[in-house]
Amino acid sequence: MWNKLLVYLYFRKPAHTGNKPDINVRFMHGMNRISIFMFLIALIVILVRYVLKNIEY
Repeated sequence: MWNKLLVYLYFRKPAHTGNKPDINVRFMHGMNRISIFMFLIALIVILVRYVLKNIEY
């Protein structure tokens, strides 16, 4: 599962390089990649706010 995710996010090149996908598929993968990164950033922000809120001064 992690290998597929790394290939999908272009952190690792795919093992097999067949035909290049058409422009619509490339745009779809780009938008999905952006949404994954935005989701991860939102999780980090939520965790930081939670930790900072629960720190007692």
